[in-house]
Amino acid sequence: MTRLTSILIIAACLAGIPAVLSAAPPQDTARRAPAKPWQHLNAKQLKLKSQVALVVDRFGNEWFAKEADEPTPIASITKLMTAMVLLDSHLPLDEPVTISKDDRDALRLTGSRLRYGATLTRAEMLTLALMSSENRAAAALARTFPGGETEFVRRMNLKARTLGLTRTRFTDPTGLDAGNVSTARELARIVRAAHRYPKIREATTRSSQDVRPYKNRGPLHYVNTNRLVRGDSWHIELSKTGYINEAGRCLVMVSEIRGQSLVLVLLNSYGKLTPIGDANRVRRWIEQAMDKTPQVATGKDRPRS
Repeated sequence: MTRLTSILIIAACLAGIPAVLSAAPPQDTARRAPAKPWQHLNAKQLKLKSQVALVVDRFGNEWFAKEADEPTPIASITKLMTAMVLLDSHLPLDEPVTISKDDRDALRLTGSRLRYGATLTRAEMLTLALMSSENRAAAALARTFPGGETEFVRRMNLKARTLGLTRTRFTDPTGLDAGNVSTARELARIVRAAHRYPKIREATTRSSQDVRPYKNRGPLHYVNTNRLVRGDSWHIELSKTGYINEAGRCLVMVSEIRGQSLVLVLLNSYGKLTPIGDANRVRRWIEQAMDKTPQVATGKDRPRS
């Protein structure tokens, strides 16, 4: 107890004021700063084959960045924006949607298992567009939107502006058009926005889906285009793949790694399995760094100051 505290007690007693004072606990001036796992990573140790890459946590802390501000075609990653625009419209998801000739790919002449006349609910079309990257399903969703595809694409760009994206542009709802472009940093924001939609999370992380688009015929079996979702070694909360020649192989995911919810953006990879390999390299890089610094392995990430 300090001399000043003693004087205060005596003065209080002389004034007839009851006083019970105790010495306050000392201030913990040496309190350890919150764990910041990304500060323990050595970017030089991560060798990725994707030309564009970004790893960022839910607070915006960047763990790794490579050409992250370079606008590039994004292929079927586009369908995340397609899904958000559709769900924002609150159109009935149980309403049937039928594939027509207007939904064919006249740009790249890609095929589809959904032939003209195939009918599924809007919800099923959305699932196939997201999970299996079914282009005709995405095209049909835009065509049957009030105002048609033109209005739908306008809404996609409006949504991008609402999210504060200045280097992102959409020209069609499927991603087949190379005019759909974005940067890794802006794509990370799109991914986080899409992650807030339960239906998008559920559809993109399904391993497979059976649908019956034709009467008097058996089901069609679709699988997720991201083989990591079909395994059990990853905890994936959202996933989307993409590919056209101009974009290369693309993959975006929200995944939990060592207790950290991270967005992975991998763009312009050469080789069908390259994004998968890069995703595994990112995870090993993080796990090895945390193994060397165990005090941050269970720490909660914090917003950047």
